[in-house]
Amino acid sequence: MEILKIFNLIIGLLFFLCYFYQLVYIPIALFKKPAKHSDPKKHRFAVLIAARNEEKVIGGLLDSLNRQTYDSSLTDIYVIADNCTDTTCATARAHGATVWERFNRREVGKGYALNELLGHIRQEKGESAYDGYFVFDADNVLEEDYIEQMNRTFSDGYGIVTGYRNSKNYGDNWITAGYSLWFLRDSRFLNGARMKLGVSSMVGGTGFLFSDEILRECGGWNFFSLTEDVEFTAYNIMNGRKVAFCPDAVLYDEQPKKFSQSWKQRLRWAKGYINVCGKWGVTLAKKALKGDFSSFDLLMSIFPAYFLSFISLLVNSAAIIGVILSRGNIVPMLTACLNSLASMLSLMFVIGAITAVSEWKNINAPAFKKILYIFTFPLFMLTYIPIAFCAVFVKVSWSPIEHSVTVTTAEIRASSLRRKD
Repeated sequence: MEILKIFNLIIGLLFFLCYFYQLVYIPIALFKKPAKHSDPKKHRFAVLIAARNEEKVIGGLLDSLNRQTYDSSLTDIYVIADNCTDTTCATARAHGATVWERFNRREVGKGYALNELLGHIRQEKGESAYDGYFVFDADNVLEEDYIEQMNRTFSDGYGIVTGYRNSKNYGDNWITAGYSLWFLRDSRFLNGARMKLGVSSMVGGTGFLFSDEILRECGGWNFFSLTEDVEFTAYNIMNGRKVAFCPDAVLYDEQPKKFSQSWKQRLRWAKGYINVCGKWGVTLAKKALKGDFSSFDLLMSIFPAYFLSFISLLVNSAAIIGVILSRGNIVPMLTACLNSLASMLSLMFVIGAITAVSEWKNINAPAFKKILYIFTFPLFMLTYIPIAFCAVFVKVSWSPIEHSVTVTTAEIRASSLRRKD
């Protein structure tokens, strides 16, 4: 019993030591003024969209791209229809995109699709047709000035830029709200603080821009893991490059509503983090020990939480089972576990509350839901513990998440979501 208390205390202290610096990010994000932009330049961009059976939502993304305030003559939109069996191709072409079809059941995943799409573009347009490349998911919609704002940061000399990630369906239920609060926290308090401190931000799956120079330095798009965004970020940070954050470039994406979909998606993320850490964790750790804060920051983001959660669940479960089998008094054991759990949930509640309050105007949901989902946010985060545990043992492959929320940015702001199911 005492040993378990000490163990849980050590786990708690390790969590604190690993992530205390992220608490320091909060006042930096809130109060430190951002650097001023230089005069923006006109750049030529290609938009890359990998889509698999996205007929319900891809039109909304393409419409939002066609409404951009940035000079449309400088932006070309490309879609790779990846193993599609619906009308994604026809829908994308009807909205003005150039579309290629891909049928490959062996090399499955967004990374492979993007690599093939870039190959088509370079073959058709040449090696240096574009200054930069945007990557979006088919379920995204963008504020009208998204590309214009990203171009401002790109013009400051950054080779990789990521934007502010918001949600199309925050108010659907506790799962969509859990995702949304976490992404809002990432944007506001992690990437926002990183940008102000001059260290590297992290690419978050969708809504990012990279230069043609970066593509050449990477030798093409060679990131095929379950979390190609983390792999891309890690590779560039290891090679001394920084990811910039543009808080004024706002993107909305759809969060899974069903827990089964959420479990599957986050299990893939967890497995992907483990794989990236196994591939480059030692290199990141060596660079961190030499004083590279961006490498330290990335390593903390992809490793300790999952490892500590796995060890904590394993040890506490084994201790409880041991007491049950020996017919001992389980109450003190459960009390120790519940106290440790309560501390973690309290911290998650505080993080969720701070995020909800600071981003109140950006959360597109009724006030009562904004308040309600602060209380369910710790529960959402709690579900990461069994996910982290399973990711160690389960073989995970990429699989698509169905999207169906069709909505414009104006409708999002009005919080009147409509569905076509």
